[in-house]
Parts: sequence; C-alpha cells; structure tokens
Amino acid sequence: MAYSKPDKIMEITVENGVKKTKYASLQTLILGFEAGAFIALGYLLYIRITATMTGDFAGISSLVGASVFPIGLILTLLGGGELLTGNMMAVPLARMAKKITTGKLLYNWLLVTLSNFVGAIFVAYFFGHVVGLTETAPFLEKTVSIAQHKLEVSFIQAFVSGIGCNWLVASAVWLCYGAEDMSGKILGIWFPTMSFVAIGFQHVVANMFVIPAAIFAGHFTWMEYLQNFVPVFLGNAVGGTIFIAMAYYHAYRKHEPIKKSTTIFQPMRKTAAK
Repeated sequence: MAYSKPDKIMEITVENGVKKTKYASLQTLILGFEAGAFIALGYLLYIRITATMTGDFAGISSLVGASVFPIGLILTLLGGGELLTGNMMAVPLARMAKKITTGKLLYNWLLVTLSNFVGAIFVAYFFGHVVGLTETAPFLEKTVSIAQHKLEVSFIQAFVSGIGCNWLVASAVWLCYGAEDMSGKILGIWFPTMSFVAIGFQHVVANMFVIPAAIFAGHFTWMEYLQNFVPVFLGNAVGGTIFIAMAYYHAYRKHEPIKKSTTIFQPMRKTAAK
C-alpha cells in the first residue's frame, strides 16, 4: 500500500482545507447532510448490534460495536461528505498556512455544523423514531443508556472527552489523506475511529444522532442536549485544531533558510585592498 510521509500529508491536508472553503454554500450543505447521516447510520448500526449482545457476549459488545461504527467515516471520506470534526483539523491547518482567512474558516464550520445536524436528525427521526429502529426493545434501552451516559457528565468532562475524540478522528482523516489507495485509506480510517468509540470519547456529530433519538422517544430535553453540545463541540475543536493541525504544522512546516549577509564585511575588504 502506497502512502505519503507526514510532511507530504501536511501539504495534502492544507490543499484539502483550502478546497473545502471554496465549495459553493449549497454544495457544502449537501455534503454536510450526507456526512451527518453517514455518521448517524454508523451509530445506528452500533446500537442494533450491541443491544442484542447479552450474557456471555456482553463483555465484548463495545469492541464489536466500535468495529462497525467506522463505516460512517469511511462513507464520508471516500464517498463524499463534509464532516465537522474532520474540518476542525483540515481547515484550521489551511488557515495556519495562510491560505485562507479566519472568516472563511468560521463560515465553513457554521455551514457544516448546521448540515451535519440536519443529516443526523433525519436519521434519528425517520429511521429511529418513525421506523422504530431505536424505539423497540432492546434497542430503546441501549439508546437511552448511551444518551444518559453522555448527558450526565460535567462540562469539563465532556470537554476533555471531546478533545480525546477528535485527536483520534482527526488522526484518521490525516491517515486517509496520506494513503494513496482505497484499502489503505479504509485501514487508516478504521483503527483510530474504532479506538475512540471503544474508549467512549464524545463526538459532536455522533451525539447529534443518539441524544435526539432518545429525545424523540420521550427521554431527556433539548436543553439538556444543548448543555452537552457546547463542551463537546469545543473539545472536538481543540482536539482537531491544536493536537493535530497545530502540532503537525509546527513539526513539518518548511522553514525559510537563513541568508548570511556579507554587506558588513565588503567595505572592510575594499578598504584593505587600497
């Protein structure tokens, strides 16, 4: 499997970050909807598999669920999609490289946040609520349990958990950009994504699905969800922007060579010659 070295991956990521800000608004909204729905479908698959694993299989249910969740990010990165957590790494890196403005970065994040939310809510409402995929036993109990664990933590816990999540998700995007064939990209996406799910870190777009799915089933409130959204959003932003984009930018950016000046010595040489 062919792949690029980290310094080359940084160049590729900067190019992708610039490209993302040049999409027309409608294009960004469509791709953002797709990404939000893909992540939600990955989480729905997680619930459908893990909820039925009881008894002797209960201990490995989280690992099995984590191993299928990455389908959402695979579809997003290979099929086409604009995912907020990925853009929290690629677009800031383009800004650090001075290829885009801060205004373009914030506008991109705004459009992608809104469209990811609509895509995730679509899956939560129509597939989870209308079809009933998250509202029949034992799937309802699993959905509510997951949402409750996310909502019951403190602001700082949700924030730090968000950092850990996007440190891994942004790494998955980074590895995907570095791979040059589809199989390499899938492997690069799979393991970091599986790791964050198995650990239990909080992902802002995944939460856009699972918490509203529990709300549609009559549990919790939108205000409780908002109190989770803010710290997880901020934590994901820090994880992608600082721990991947900023770290690798300063590690692999090309420094201008220092030019030695000889102007001070030239007059002395002329004087000596006389």
